[in-house]
Amino acid sequence: MSIYLDHAATTPLDPRVSEAMYPYYTQLFGNPSSIHSYGRQARDAVDQARLQVAATLRSDPSQVIFTSGGTEANNLAIMGVAAWCKKKGKNHLITSQIEHQAVLETCKHLETTGFRVTYLPVDSMGVVDLDALRQAITPQTALVSIMYGNNEVGTIQPIRQIIDIAHAFGVLVHTDAVQAFGSEDLDLTKLPVDLLTISAHKVNGPKGVGALYLAKGVPIEPLLFGGSQEKRRRPGTENVPGIVGFGKAAEIMMAERKKHQTKMWELRRVFLEELSKQDVEFVLNGHPKQTLPHICNISFLGMDTETLLINLDLEGIACSSGSACTSGSLTVSHVLQAMHLPEERTRSAIRFSFGKGTTEEELKLVAIKVAQIIRRLTTS
Repeated sequence: MSIYLDHAATTPLDPRVSEAMYPYYTQLFGNPSSIHSYGRQARDAVDQARLQVAATLRSDPSQVIFTSGGTEANNLAIMGVAAWCKKKGKNHLITSQIEHQAVLETCKHLETTGFRVTYLPVDSMGVVDLDALRQAITPQTALVSIMYGNNEVGTIQPIRQIIDIAHAFGVLVHTDAVQAFGSEDLDLTKLPVDLLTISAHKVNGPKGVGALYLAKGVPIEPLLFGGSQEKRRRPGTENVPGIVGFGKAAEIMMAERKKHQTKMWELRRVFLEELSKQDVEFVLNGHPKQTLPHICNISFLGMDTETLLINLDLEGIACSSGSACTSGSLTVSHVLQAMHLPEERTRSAIRFSFGKGTTEEELKLVAIKVAQIIRRLTTS
C-alpha cells in the first residue's frame, strides 16, 4: 500500500505537462537568446508559457518574471525592493512570524545589512494581527511581506485588508502565494498586490521553476547579473523545458481550479469525519473555515509527531510535520509556536495535504490506520 498525502510539499507531475516538456529536452533545445531558428522556437515557447502563467493571475505577461522556484522569487521580491528602497532612506520591513523560511531567512539576512524587521504576531488560528500591522508601519517602512495561505496549517490571511492598510501609508506589499496557487482564485485585477510569488511544482508542474508577479511601476533591483533575460530582472539562460511545463501546468490548473477546489473541500470533510468515527483524540490546527482546503494540520493529543510519522511511513502513508524545507529538523514547528498552542498540540502535530489523485477511499483507510497506530502505541 502506498498513499501520498504530502501534496503541500510537492505534487506529482501531470502526464500532460511532461508530454509538453519533452520536445524541449530533445529536438527543440535552442537557447531563447539565440537569433537563429532554434533560438526563436525556444523564445516562442517561453513567451507562450508566460502568457499561460499570466492568464492565471489575470495579469499582463510583461509582469511575470520566471525564476528557479518560489524561494528565489521570494528572495527577489524582498531583497530587490529592499535594495531599491534603501537608496531612498527606507530600511524597515514587516513580515509575520509564520512565514516560509524563504521569507524569514531573507529578512534575517537583511537585518545583518542594516535593515530593521518587524515580525508580526498571529492569533491561535494563525491569523495576522492587523492592529499590530498598523502600529508597525513607519515612514521608513519599505515593504510588507505576508503569505496568502500558510503552508503548514492552511490559514488564509486577510490579504486585501493588509494591502489596504499598507497602501494607505504608501508601503508596497508582497505575498507568498505558492501554497494558494491552484486552490484560490488569484485574480490580480481585484487584488492590488505589488508582488506575488508562485511555483510550478505545487500545481503538478516541474520542480525548479517559479515566478514573481511584479506590478507595473514597482521598483526592484536584480539579485543576479550577467544577461538581459527577463528584462534584466533575472538574468541567465532560461530553463526552457521547466518554463514550458509551468505554462502547461498553469493552463490545466486554470481550467480545473474550481472543480479541484470543490474536491479538496469534500476530501477534507470526509477525512475529518472518518477520524471522528475512529474515536481518537485530535485537534485541528489553523482556521477552521478561512483556510486552504487541501491542508489539514492535526494534533493527536498524547502522541509524538516523529513516532507517528515513522509508523505512518511504515504503513505506506506519506505525510509530514510541516514545511518540507524544515521537516528534516526535529524542532517544533515555528508556525505552531507562533500560534502559542499548548506543547501537547505542538509536539503531536501532523500535516496531511491532499491533491490530484487523492481519493475518499484512501482517506478512510488512513483514518483507520492512524487509529490503529495510536491504539498500538498507547497500549504497548
